[in-house]
Amino acid sequence: MQTSLMSSFDLVRLMQVVFHPKRGEKVGVFIDLDDPRDLRGLKFLDRPALNTQRIAYEVFYRGLLESKDELPFSKVAMYAYEPTGGSNLDLPDWVVDEGGKRLRLIEDVLGGLNIVLYLSTYSATAPITAIAKRMGFRGATMHGCNEKILETGLSRNYDEVSAKAERFRQALTRCDDVVIEFETLGKRYRLQLDLGKQEAQKSHGICRTPGEIANLPAGEIYWVPTGASGQFPLKFKEDGTIALMDVAGCRIRNATLLQGNSKTVEAALAKYQGDPATGELGELGLGTQDLPFAGADIQDEKILGTFHVATGRSDHLGGSLTPDKFRSKKNATHEDILFAPHKTPEIKVPGVWMHKDGRETLLIQDYRPTEFVNRVAL
Repeated sequence: MQTSLMSSFDLVRLMQVVFHPKRGEKVGVFIDLDDPRDLRGLKFLDRPALNTQRIAYEVFYRGLLESKDELPFSKVAMYAYEPTGGSNLDLPDWVVDEGGKRLRLIEDVLGGLNIVLYLSTYSATAPITAIAKRMGFRGATMHGCNEKILETGLSRNYDEVSAKAERFRQALTRCDDVVIEFETLGKRYRLQLDLGKQEAQKSHGICRTPGEIANLPAGEIYWVPTGASGQFPLKFKEDGTIALMDVAGCRIRNATLLQGNSKTVEAALAKYQGDPATGELGELGLGTQDLPFAGADIQDEKILGTFHVATGRSDHLGGSLTPDKFRSKKNATHEDILFAPHKTPEIKVPGVWMHKDGRETLLIQDYRPTEFVNRVAL
């Protein structure tokens, strides 16, 4: 195991606090590879671009094997599967084990595991959550994990992370709506997300009940909006193009180029209009942790002062948008749109307001949590 990856990361503590593992439980570590057979002989380790997969092997798989005196697992195995090609798309039916054997994911593998760890290129949270609810295992997804995340987000005490997220959740739960004001290229836009007085949910990292899947690093509260209207600027990660998205009835209905490549906007709009479920706003999330930016959304969206909306699939969050409601299965993604100072510096955020019990409360201003947020999140 490379000690450079373990300077402050304590795998044993993470597993003990997050999962409370029981004696005899079995763990599987999953990665995605263009050719899953490259797991055999560890050929994938020769490819520097596969950093998350290398961490999965060197830190998690080998770390679990070497911690058998401290952790009660009776089996630690590793599997590879073909990349899904998109965030939260359904997982392939087949995986390959360390010996190169091809196995059925559900029948041959998941049925014999108690805990699963997915460290992949694309998020597996939605599909593995759906399977876990049926089969009763538990686990964590850590797509895009890197060294900074190991040293910071995954090195926190998750009992404390959970308690902080719960305090934040209680302060914001059952609100009417959240209104966000954006400013870009000299103009301002507003997006209203109706939340219908529903209970806020939390991603807090504790995963001790069969059927639960944690997204690590954790530390956010979120809702599945009941409605949404207005406009918001979207910066495309492919080329930095910025477009204005028009929202009505909780879905993106139109997109207008503000800066960059018109073809990028045209392609996105064709997808939203050709398969309307792809443009549904399926999440509003607010970060609750005090962490450094890691250059990966899985951590950066958990930081106080950042927020994200998401389009598409929402069933893993308690919503009703399932893959069968898309016109094409390849479109059944859940895509987080993160607003953070390092990622969207062209988009300013004058304010994020909550309306609850007849009062308006400012939560975020210029990507900084307000005094109210700092007080409730202590």
